[in-house]
Amino acid sequence: MTIAPVGDETVTRTVAIARARSRRRFRPRNAILGIAGILVFLAIWEIASQTGLVNPTYLPPPTVVIPHLFQIATFPDFWLAVGDTMLAWGLGMLIALVLACVLGVIIGLSPFLRRATNSTVEFLRPIPSVALIPLAVLLFGIRIESTLLLVVYAAFWQIFIQVLYGVADVDQVAMSTGRSYGFSKWQRIRDIIFPTALPYLMTGIRLASAIALILAITAQLIIGTPGLGREIAFAQNAGNYATMYALSIATGLLGVLINIGARALERRLLAWHTSVRGDVTT
Repeated sequence: MTIAPVGDETVTRTVAIARARSRRRFRPRNAILGIAGILVFLAIWEIASQTGLVNPTYLPPPTVVIPHLFQIATFPDFWLAVGDTMLAWGLGMLIALVLACVLGVIIGLSPFLRRATNSTVEFLRPIPSVALIPLAVLLFGIRIESTLLLVVYAAFWQIFIQVLYGVADVDQVAMSTGRSYGFSKWQRIRDIIFPTALPYLMTGIRLASAIALILAITAQLIIGTPGLGREIAFAQNAGNYATMYALSIATGLLGVLINIGARALERRLLAWHTSVRGDVTT
C-alpha cells in the first residue's frame, strides 16, 4: 500500500489554517492595546485625584484603592461575598438557560405559537429588570430569591430571543430530509435544530452572563441581599470610600473573568463553526 504525495495546494492550505488558528489564539497587539487602555484610565484617575480636580476623600486615587483591594482580599468575608454573588449569578443563569432553551425551541418550532406570543414578548422584553425590585422585595424580602428574580428575568430574554433566531434559521430542507429518514422529533432537535441554533445560543449566553452579573450586583446593592453589592453599600454608608471602590473594582474583575470564560466556552463548542475557525482561503 502506498501513500499518495500531498499536493502543494493541500500543504499551503494546511499551513494557512495553522497560522490563522495561531493568530486567533494570541493577538499581542490587542492585548497591548487593552493594557494600555487600563493604564491610561488609571493615570487619569490618579491625576484627577492627586491634583484636586475631584475630592480625594470621595474618590481616592488608584494608588490607594488597588493596594486596599489586595488587603481586603485576605479577609474571609470578602470571599464569602464573592461566593454569594457568584451563587446568585450561577443559579440565575442556569434557570434562565433552561427556561429559554425549552420555551425557545417549543415556540420557535410552532408558527402558531410564534404569532400568538409575539406581542407578549415584545411587551415584556423591554421592561427593565430593576423595575421588578419592588415586586421582588414584596415577594421574597432580602433573600436570595429576590436577586434570582431579577437575574433570571434579565438573562432569560437575551437567551430566549437568540434561541428563537436559531430555530428560525434551521434549514427546512434538512428538516424534511430528517422526517423522510424517520427521525423522531427528539432526533430532529438533537441532530438538526441544535447544531444550527448553537451559535445563536452561545451568543445569548455570552450576553446574558454579563447582564446577569450586573443585575446580581444591583439587587445586592439596592435590596441588601448577601453579596458584593451589599458590601459596597455598607462601605458607602460607613464612609469607607477606599473599600467601596476596591469592591467595585472586584466586581469589574469578576465581569472580565466571566466574559473570558464565556468566550472560551464559545470557542470550544463552536470550533467547527466559521464564526470561530474562520474561512481560510489560499
